[in-house]
This record gives sequence, structure tokens and C-alpha cells, in this order.
Amino acid sequence: MRLLRRFFLGLALASAAFAAAAQADYPNKPIRWIVPYPPGGTTDLLARLMSTWLSQRLGQQVVVDNRAGGGNNIGTEMASKAAPDGYTIFLVNPANAINATLYPKLPFNFLEDMTPIAGLVRVPNVMTVTKNFPARTVPEFIEYAKRNPDKINMASSGSGTSVHLSGELFKAMAGIQMKHIPYKGAGPATTDLIAGQVDLIFDNMPSIISHIRAGTVRALAVTSTQRSPALPDVPTVSETVPGYEASAWFGVAAPKGTPAAVVARLNREVNAALADPAMRARLADLGGVPIPGTPEQFWTLHRAETEKWAKVVQASGAKAE
Repeated sequence: MRLLRRFFLGLALASAAFAAAAQADYPNKPIRWIVPYPPGGTTDLLARLMSTWLSQRLGQQVVVDNRAGGGNNIGTEMASKAAPDGYTIFLVNPANAINATLYPKLPFNFLEDMTPIAGLVRVPNVMTVTKNFPARTVPEFIEYAKRNPDKINMASSGSGTSVHLSGELFKAMAGIQMKHIPYKGAGPATTDLIAGQVDLIFDNMPSIISHIRAGTVRALAVTSTQRSPALPDVPTVSETVPGYEASAWFGVAAPKGTPAAVVARLNREVNAALADPAMRARLADLGGVPIPGTPEQFWTLHRAETEKWAKVVQASGAKAE
């Protein structure tokens, strides 16, 4: 019996030593970064920007893997069920908080099945219309919408995204009706906005700002409580609709059970990126405000946003499509 105990004790110690050695050697192969949207949107843009930094710092490629569909849930489920070995990470976005209420049955509990790593940025959305839309200000837009109920087509990057719910919140607070047109990502939604196939989008600033600056679409307002330095001449929605606020936020997570040493390493590298002057300048140009901190601080933000958007989903009657 003693020999058997010694055998199993030795096996456990060897296993622990092997795991520790593997973590000390982390990473020793490419890391997959699951992005639950197609290329072209804010989540994809941020992941690619950060993946370049992380690849250089970690000495291994961080490969963006776009897994769009299901209102963000296909990529999320894939990440939640991946091996917790540090070689799969996930781009957390507002839909992960919104979907907890929007979808009555999900095959995962995001806050319980994922491990936080770090926050990335918080950005306003931009109330953006086609360049030929008849209204040029938010008050004019509301007046036009009231004269033409359900005639305005409001695009989004998918049901349950912050792009969608920002519009739903605006509809409720402005007392207007618009038709929601969900797309599979911000890229195709923006393409149709530029072409005039839809009238409006409340898109995340990083994915729409280049089109605003190019003049192919027109910004009416930003959704943050204060004007954005990236678009200083664009007013806030709250200047017309008091109390309105809806901003997007992004971060990094990994499957539950990912080793603490790996989480600490990735958190350290993400925070280093957010402190880098060149990276901060790039993010500021996109309208992003860094949200560095501990994994726990990022999860506190996530929980607060989950509670906030649950109220918006319930009040607006928004449904997954």
C-alpha cells in the first residue's frame, strides 16, 4: 500500500512539475485569438492591432480567428469550450454582456465559463447616416422619424450588439420607431450604409471613423456623455436626448481553468501595450480610451454592463433575430 501511495504521489509531483515547466515555457506555439465577428469591424480591428503587439512581445504568432454568426454566440461558445491551456483567447465585447438577457437559453454562462485577462478600450458609438440623409442634426432626425414612423432602416452589426442596443435605447428615449436590419458584422452593414441601402447605424467609432473622415457617410452624434477628441465637432446624443449614454468596451478572456501564470503573463503584456505611447496614439485616433487594470477589475466592468444592458433589453423588448 505504501509503495502504491508513493507511486501516485510521485506521479502527481511529476505532473505538477511538468505543468509548471510548460507554463514557464509559455508560449511555445501560436496562440489562437477568437473574434466572434467577420473582418472589418471594431472587434476585428482591435484584435489585429493587439495581436501584432502580442506576437512581438511573446515571441509566438497570435493568430486572429474570425468566427462570426449566431449574434456573437458561435465564437463565444467555441472559446468557452476550448482547452484551458493558454493557447485560445477571446475578444470580449458588449454583446457578451447583452446576450445574457437577450437570449433566454445559451449553451454557456459567459461570466462563469470564461476567465478574465484584461480590459482593452472603451469607445463611443457614432450615430451615422448616409451622406444624403435629409436630417443633418439629431433634432432634425427625430422630427423626420416622427413624421415617417418605421420608414428609417437602422442597420447593426447583429442582434444584441452594442450597435443594435444603442439604437434601441435611442428609439425608446426619443420616442420614435425605426426598422432594425441586422447584419453579420459591422463591415457589411457599413458597406450597405455607404451604398444607401440602409439609412442609419450606431457603429463603434473605430470601425466607422475612417468613413466619416472620408465623407462617404455623415456623423450626427456620438453616444458618450462627452464629445470625443477624435471627432471634436460632432455633438453627443445627450445634448438633444438628456441622459442618453451607450459606449462599447472590449477586453480579453480565456476559457475557465486557464493557468493563473498564463493569465498574469497575458495581463502584463496587454497592460504594457495600453501604456505604450504609440499604441495609445493609435487607439486615440480611433476614438478609444484604454481601460488597463487587473483581470478582476475587467470582470467588475463586465458584470456592471451585464446588469445595465439587461434593463435596456427588457425595457425595449429587443429580441434575437
